[in-house]
Amino acid sequence: MNDIISSNHTQSQEDLFKKILIVCPECKKQKILNIPSKIIEQSQHITTISIPTGLVCAHHFQAFVDKNCALRGYQLGDFEFSKIEYIESIDVENTQERDEDISEFTSLPLFQEILTLLRKSVDDREILGCAIFTSNGKVIYSSIPHNTLLNTIKEFEVRNEKKLHSITKMLLELRNQQKVCSEYIKILDKEFILVILFSEIVNFAIGSMYLKKIVNKMIKLT
Repeated sequence: MNDIISSNHTQSQEDLFKKILIVCPECKKQKILNIPSKIIEQSQHITTISIPTGLVCAHHFQAFVDKNCALRGYQLGDFEFSKIEYIESIDVENTQERDEDISEFTSLPLFQEILTLLRKSVDDREILGCAIFTSNGKVIYSSIPHNTLLNTIKEFEVRNEKKLHSITKMLLELRNQQKVCSEYIKILDKEFILVILFSEIVNFAIGSMYLKKIVNKMIKLT
């Protein structure tokens, strides 16, 4: 499936990314980061951006950004993760705009257990990142690199527009031979899509095997 995912050259960097000034809550060092616009725009709540050590400064922390790209606060992180993460979280001040299904799921201890499992699965050699989408293609968690995440979102948007909901798995190969594999999974009677990004050294057979193992581990957590 070569070249199924490609860059959208009709959109400028300004369209794809929002520049947000991030300030470390500990040392106050600042850096402007490019945050995918899709992540911010599709969020009904606050998006938690987990900033790994070395990206802005020597500290690991979280930044909370609302759907208008306004920073709502920071906190030092209680776990260390080597990649930038995006997590859909609850906006307790704006309950009128909540998506109750997402809010209910992301507020559960189970969701944190799933995130821990996905973080432990990433190894920078074979599994390069993970993501969880809603059944209609909205991101509620991702550690997948920016450009690949944007193209994956676009792929799900196309499937959603064409009402291809009967497709339960997706196997895509990028131009750089990295693979994107996804599978629908039901957790507490709600449907989600698990997406795994594999390096170029992993073929689809091995990728599908890894994906199945992670799905089974997630189901066991429930």
